[in-house]
Amino acid sequence: MKHSYLLVLAFLGSAALPLGAAADVAFFEQKVRPVLVEHCYACHSAEAKKLKGNLYLDSKAGWEKGGDSGQPVIIPGKPEASLLIRTLQHLEPDLEMPPKKPKLPEAVIADLITWVKMGAPDPRTGVKMEAKRADKTWWSLQPLRDVSSDLTKFKTGAIDGFITQALAEKKLVLNGPAEARVLIRRMSYDVTGLPPTAAEVAAFEMAYTADAEAATTALVDRLLASPRYGEQWGRHWLDVVRFGESNGFERNFVIDDLWPFRDYVIRSLNADKPFNQFITEHLAGDVIGKDEPEVEVGSAFLVAGAYDDVGNQDPVAQKNIRAATLDDMITATGGAFLGLTINCARCHHHKFDPIPTEDYYRLRAAFEGVTHGRRVIASAEQRAAHAAAMKPLTARMAKLNETKAALNAQVEQRAKAAYAQMKPTRPKIDVHGTEETFPPVEARQVRFVIQSLTTEPGGKAGAGKLTEFQVWSAETTPRNVALASLGTQAAGAKSATAEDFPEAYGPQLCIDGQFGEQWFIGHPAVLTLTFPQVQKIQGITFINAKGGREIDESKVRGATPCEYEVQVSLDGQTWQTVASDAGREAWSPAHGIAKARRTVITKEETAQLAKLDRDLAQVQRKVAAVPALPQVWAGTHAQPKEATFVHVGGDPMKPAAAVLPSSLQVLADLTPKFALSQDAPEGQRRLELARWITNDANALTARVLANRVWQYHFGTGLVDTPSDFGFLGSQPTHPALLDYLARRLIAHGWRLKPLHREILLSQTYRQSGQHRAEAAQVDQEARLLWRFPPRRLTAEEVRDTLLTVAGMLKLEPAGGPGFRLYKAMQNNVTTYTPLDVHGPETYRRAVYHQNARASVVDVLNDFDLPDISFAAPRRANTTTPMQALTLLNHAFTLDMAAALAQRLDARDPLPQAYEILFQRAPTEAERQAGARFLETQGRTALARALLNANELIYLE
Repeated sequence: MKHSYLLVLAFLGSAALPLGAAADVAFFEQKVRPVLVEHCYACHSAEAKKLKGNLYLDSKAGWEKGGDSGQPVIIPGKPEASLLIRTLQHLEPDLEMPPKKPKLPEAVIADLITWVKMGAPDPRTGVKMEAKRADKTWWSLQPLRDVSSDLTKFKTGAIDGFITQALAEKKLVLNGPAEARVLIRRMSYDVTGLPPTAAEVAAFEMAYTADAEAATTALVDRLLASPRYGEQWGRHWLDVVRFGESNGFERNFVIDDLWPFRDYVIRSLNADKPFNQFITEHLAGDVIGKDEPEVEVGSAFLVAGAYDDVGNQDPVAQKNIRAATLDDMITATGGAFLGLTINCARCHHHKFDPIPTEDYYRLRAAFEGVTHGRRVIASAEQRAAHAAAMKPLTARMAKLNETKAALNAQVEQRAKAAYAQMKPTRPKIDVHGTEETFPPVEARQVRFVIQSLTTEPGGKAGAGKLTEFQVWSAETTPRNVALASLGTQAAGAKSATAEDFPEAYGPQLCIDGQFGEQWFIGHPAVLTLTFPQVQKIQGITFINAKGGREIDESKVRGATPCEYEVQVSLDGQTWQTVASDAGREAWSPAHGIAKARRTVITKEETAQLAKLDRDLAQVQRKVAAVPALPQVWAGTHAQPKEATFVHVGGDPMKPAAAVLPSSLQVLADLTPKFALSQDAPEGQRRLELARWITNDANALTARVLANRVWQYHFGTGLVDTPSDFGFLGSQPTHPALLDYLARRLIAHGWRLKPLHREILLSQTYRQSGQHRAEAAQVDQEARLLWRFPPRRLTAEEVRDTLLTVAGMLKLEPAGGPGFRLYKAMQNNVTTYTPLDVHGPETYRRAVYHQNARASVVDVLNDFDLPDISFAAPRRANTTTPMQALTLLNHAFTLDMAAALAQRLDARDPLPQAYEILFQRAPTEAERQAGARFLETQGRTALARALLNANELIYLE
């Protein structure tokens, strides 16, 4: 790579690489392609016996071209205008699809709609793959091969032997060794995600000159022992397991207590925890690590994905949401550990891999008892200490409550008798409109004082709402004078706020003359209206409904005032009560008894109850002072109440045969299987699954993990579809090498660091990244590794590097709650706005950023930080103008440039700048250009220019 400080303007002409977001492609492969194959290809593909409507759906070009109409059948972003979606929804007469078959399940159609809303990402742009189905002879489903005979042929190490053997077949050879400076930069970023210091580079160059092997070995051992290793490789694993700190979907609220799982991942990798144990803790940490927080927290993996918490009351919708929730766990488990798209068998037998639908539901049976949420994760000592502190307080509270209950029972008995004698003279309040009339009176202000709500007998509480409050003039034809359009103003506390919409939920919504939005009643529960001038009025009406009586709003309306006073005033100081709920039928017997209670309770009883309440409040304060046991968003577990059934077509409303918790039949010949009874304990189901996945005989798990390690060292795995080792995935470029690495992993007790060490010390890894045209003609993408593949830094590495060279990165304290580069405004849904200014509190490693799904984060998102709505086993790598603009103009970059300028020697800053940023001295040409630049622009501008150099963010 040329040594130059190319200004960011050079980036502006770069074209974006044709790579879609990895999560979008994953969604297509998991949710869309299987549906098209099963339901559409028979009539709309190159293999169709008779092509219908001249429409091909087996390629992106096919649906873009459309059928006989010549119009695209999918309009990206607009499912309502997409003919394919409309025909599947049976909205097009005589074009219902699939023809002469039942309508597809709503959950399947919903996935297709989501795909179109995403922009219809479709990777099927090359030669169309025939829809064949693999069987148990597929390469990844075979035992690990014995490669010992290969090893005896190699004159070099095993890794280099396999690589050079494959190169020789193509008449290619490895590049020569990389320069010492290039190698230490490559290894430092690879292992720790951070650049080396100039002193480290100088020391390594000297040691490398004396003894290259010893110097490289010492460097590898030092880097693998660094706590920064866990932060770098922990970030890789968090991508794989779809870790995100918001629930996604419609509400997308922030999850503030999932960070312990992130820290657990980093600690585990730093400790080189055996990965078979690591996986077991992911699936059943709560089972094997009860009262051991460091182990138990691992099971947060199960609930680290997106989660729909809308809480639909419709039973069908509830079952579909639950099915989707469990599908996320199955998808994550299959992809992360086994490299299988097991989720493609949810609705039907897998169209490409030998996975029957029954296998999907056998796996689901292991997760039936898992529910999203938080739970206490604490040691036995913590629990015992908490229980000891709470015991006397709990006893005292129980005694006070017992005394209070006995006294209340006496009062309640008299109140019930009094209520039985009450004779209401008016009907109960009506949510569709409750009227109060009174003799005409002049008023400048009207006050509605709420004393009780329909959900809270006899007491003030939240959750109350009002849609409209009307005040009627004392005229022959009464007018509503309480309208904002007439100048009336409304005041009152609200119980909810929306930071992104300050006007939401306010009392002004009661006088807007519309029945859509509501005032969320706060405390004090008083609505005050002020007229622009004195009005003569004779009644009011309050409404808490958005529509007519034929509409059931009971789930969304909220509580309605049922005890109240209407007061008027001319000066806002003296108030006169003109109406109340007196004489109305009680909203419910509980409300009636509560109202009667006020007429029968004595002063002595009132005083005694008040003292009991004071005593209880004092105990509550002491309870609040006891440190709570730590809670983590790690899910809750309960024994399943019913059997797991196969769902016909993936529809939870169409149960078929029951299945038992057991292993996948596809691997029955590879690893010992397990099968449990229907009443097997919930925890045992997950533990047996984990043991089956991590069995040494399960070649698939070892292959997948070894491939991931290789991928993050070389940029691309030996299998370049790291979470799909099935028929739709790629086959390995070096099958014997992959099996060798998998065997080495198992031989090392499933520890990663020995595998890292062997890879890092290979000549294949240590070769230069020099481009050779003749080799590129044979292997353009260097998949055979005739060169080391250069790469751009990842999003986190870019940000961490800018902080490092500016001298601003805070490595300690590591872990703990994450920082945010966005502002989260939470209402019923959460809105995320990127921060324009990144303050010093954010100057931590990017792995500790609290990544929320669908949030936009400057710098990180610009450099392809994935949205973890799905797993991101392989990140997209694009080049866009936005990256250039961010590095040149973002406030964060400008702050880093200013900080870097302060580090530079005032008299001769150029050599020091090159040493800090690139760990080398400037060339003579760079010295001359830099001197001219400094003379006209100054140190800060120089720092800004160098932060935009290719050399800073690309590795050779």
